Amino acid sequence: METLQKNKFDALTGMRAIAAIMVFVYHNRKYWRNDLPFEVMRFISEWHIGVTVFFVLSGFLLAYRYEEKPLESKKSYLKYILLRIARIFPLYWILLSCFFLDTAYSKEVKTYFLQYSLFYSLFEKYSVSGIVQAWSLTVEFFFYLLSPLLFLLLKKNWKYCLLFLIGFFFLGWGIGYGLKEFNGNPKGFLYPLQFMIGSTFFGRSLEFFFGMLLAYLMKKENGIQFLNKIKNPTLWGGIGILILMICIRIFARNNFVHGVERWEGRLIHELLLPIVIIVFFWGLMSENTWVSKVLSTKFFILLGNASFVFYLIHLSYFNMKLKSYVYLPDKNFVLLWICSIIIYLLIEKPLYEVCRKLIGKIK
Repeated sequence: METLQKNKFDALTGMRAIAAIMVFVYHNRKYWRNDLPFEVMRFISEWHIGVTVFFVLSGFLLAYRYEEKPLESKKSYLKYILLRIARIFPLYWILLSCFFLDTAYSKEVKTYFLQYSLFYSLFEKYSVSGIVQAWSLTVEFFFYLLSPLLFLLLKKNWKYCLLFLIGFFFLGWGIGYGLKEFNGNPKGFLYPLQFMIGSTFFGRSLEFFFGMLLAYLMKKENGIQFLNKIKNPTLWGGIGILILMICIRIFARNNFVHGVERWEGRLIHELLLPIVIIVFFWGLMSENTWVSKVLSTKFFILLGNASFVFYLIHLSYFNMKLKSYVYLPDKNFVLLWICSIIIYLLIEKPLYEVCRKLIGKIK
C-alpha cells in the first residue's frame, strides 16, 4: 500500500488520456467508414467505452479518497459537493457561454437553464444539443450527489449498495414510463428505456459501483488478499477489455449502430466490462509493467490532467469553431491536445485552485 500512496495512482491519471483518445476516435469514426473494413469499423464503434473507463475510475477515486467522510456533518457534505461542482462546472459554463454568445452556432438552442444546469441530458429531445458530450457530466454529477450515501452502504454491505442502485434504476424507468402514460412524455424525460439506460446515471450506475468496489477491496485486508490472488492483472484485465469489446461489436448490425443497442451488448457493457476494467486498474497500481511505466510518465500524466478539457472541446462548439479556422488531416487531434493543455494550465487548474481555497474557508 505504501507504493500505491507514493505514486498517487499516476498510471490511472495517464489512463484518463487513453480513455479520452478512445472517445475522440469513436466520435471521428464516420470519416473512415468507407475506408476501413467492416470488422475494424465495428470494433472502433465500441470505443465509446472510454466513457465507461472514466465512470469506473471516478467511482474508484472518490470512494478511495472520501469513504463516508462527506456524511460526517452537513458542512462536510456541503464542502464535498462544492468541490465536485468546482471540478466540472466552471470550465463547462465558460465553454457553454462562448457557445451561446456565438449565435451563428447556438441560434437554434434556447434551453438555457437546462443547458447550464446540465439537466438537458435527462431529456432525449435535448440530449444532442449544446455541448453534446456534456451528457456524461450529468451522469457524473448524479454520482457526486449520491456517492456519500453509496459509500456508506458499500461499507456496511456491498449488497445494500447494489440493491439501492437497482431500485434507483427502476425509479428512473418508472418516472419515464409514467410520464409517457400520463402525457406522452413529448420531450423524452428519462424515456425511452434505451435512452435512460445508455445516457443517465439511472442506467450507468453500475460502472461507478464497480469502481467503488475496487476501492472497498483495497481498504480491507481480506480484500487485498483477494486482489493479490489475481495473477498478471494488467495483462488479463487488458485482454478482458479487448475480448469484451469484440463480444459487444458482434451485436452491431452495420457501421451505423453500436453493439450496445442490443440488450446482449448492453448487458456485457454494464455487467462484465466494468469488472475487467477494475482488474486492469488493479494491475496498473500493483504491478511494475511497461504499461504502468508508460502511463506514469510526465507526458501521459499531463495528458491525463488535461483530458477533461480535451473531452469537452474535442466535439461540438470548440471543435467546430477551430475547424472553421484550421482543419488538419488528423482531424485536429494534435492541435486539440495542445489547446487542451493550454486551457488546463491557464484556466482549469488555476480556477479550480481558487475555488478549492474559497471552499476550504467555509467554517
